[in-house]
Formats: sequence, C-alpha cells, structure tokens
Amino acid sequence: MRKRVRGTQARPRLAVYRSNRYIYAQVIDDVGGRTLAAASSLETELRSDSLNVGTATKVGSLVASRAKDAGVSAVVFDRGGFKFHGKIKALADAAREEGLEF
Repeated sequence: MRKRVRGTQARPRLAVYRSNRYIYAQVIDDVGGRTLAAASSLETELRSDSLNVGTATKVGSLVASRAKDAGVSAVVFDRGGFKFHGKIKALADAAREEGLEF
C-alpha cells in the first residue's frame, strides 16, 4: 500500500494502524521524513475505552484537530492494508467532519 501512497509536504499521508486493542493515526510528511500530528487510543482520555467505532471516531477527531493546528488541511489516506469499513471508516469520517480533505 505504501508503495503507491506517498505523502508530500503540501499533502501529507494520514496513516492508520489498528491492532486488536488500540488504533493509531499519524499525519506523516514522507519527503521530510517526519510526523506532523499523531493520536491513538492509548492516550489518557481514551485509554479506559475499549476499541470500538466510538473510540475510533474520537481518535479521528483528535488527529484531525492536531493536524489543523500543525497547518495541514489536506491529506492522502493510507489505510495500511486494512479494509475500509468499521473502525477505519469511522476514523476517516471523523477526520473529514473535523475539516481534513482526503
């Protein structure tokens, strides 16, 4: 997947990883090789929640607001090989609602 999806400085990559217990999202500038914004369900306010669609929605909103604070308004979505449904779709939809363009 990452062979085809590349993030630039103007349009960084929103990479998502989901394990059985947690979900992680990062906004990455592949050209510069640095992470611009990140959020996960391991954070203190989300840690007590089990991984479900609601938790993924909160992580999506959080990473989108942090990306907006970093000056990012448009991203390329990297689902990391996961199917685009359920928790991954909820995260993407929440990020879109916060104002990120895919």
